[in-house]
Amino acid sequence: MKLVTFVHLNKTRVGAITDKYIYPLPFSSMNDLIISGSYIERLVAMAGNPIAIQEAEILAPIPEPRQDIICLGINFLEHAVESARYKKEAFSGDRPYAVYFSKRVDQCLPDKGTLPDYRNMVDSLDYECELAVIIGKDAKNVTADKAFDHVFGYTIMNDISARNLQSRHKQWYFGKSLDGFAPMGPCIVTEDEFTRPPVLSIKSFVNGELRQNSTTDLLIFDIPHVIEELSQGMTLKAGTIIAMGTPAGAGMGFQPPKFLKKGDVVECVIENIGVLTTYID
Repeated sequence: MKLVTFVHLNKTRVGAITDKYIYPLPFSSMNDLIISGSYIERLVAMAGNPIAIQEAEILAPIPEPRQDIICLGINFLEHAVESARYKKEAFSGDRPYAVYFSKRVDQCLPDKGTLPDYRNMVDSLDYECELAVIIGKDAKNVTADKAFDHVFGYTIMNDISARNLQSRHKQWYFGKSLDGFAPMGPCIVTEDEFTRPPVLSIKSFVNGELRQNSTTDLLIFDIPHVIEELSQGMTLKAGTIIAMGTPAGAGMGFQPPKFLKKGDVVECVIENIGVLTTYID
């Protein structure tokens, strides 16, 4: 099932989406739907009368995350290599532990959203296509073999980054947390639609040029590992978003770097989820 948050007749709602229609569901937000623990069969029975897609404004599937987004840094080997090269650091090829950081989000930018203009403070705007995992029920002390039982579904996130702010402040939080820096969408696809683990192509394009091209089976630390490790020390509450890291081909990975500029169009594409498009102001 594909789920969206949308506006219809000046009211924000959630619903299941098909090629032509949205079927409203009786929840005030996507977070409320997730927390309800409703099974797919029950959601189908709850669906209301269809609304034509062209009559609705599609928002990010979770416009306002309950908490900061949990992100994995350098979780594809080749991205680790290009990241070290950009920072002029040596990379040994050894990645024994996952790198976690958080991304603060005011509101997630929807599919076909426009990024705010930060040219007065950002001179190295970058993109990162990532698979985002949505936790479906509180996870504490979850073992890897039970991890997928706690996954609600998946969406696409573009982890927009200001590389100069990252370098200046010697950490990633500020440079990845400016307003608008979390494009997400176009929908959430529920976990039952995928094999375990999901092996999906992941790509990004800038102005039609292929930049990133990989598959999610190349993650250094996979979804079960991440859920098991994090849940040993923290409760991953229902609605938690975990961005699993980006493959090689981010703008900083090119020589010279290919950072984003006004008028650029970024498309993040993940198999069986869709296309997340972001316009650069």
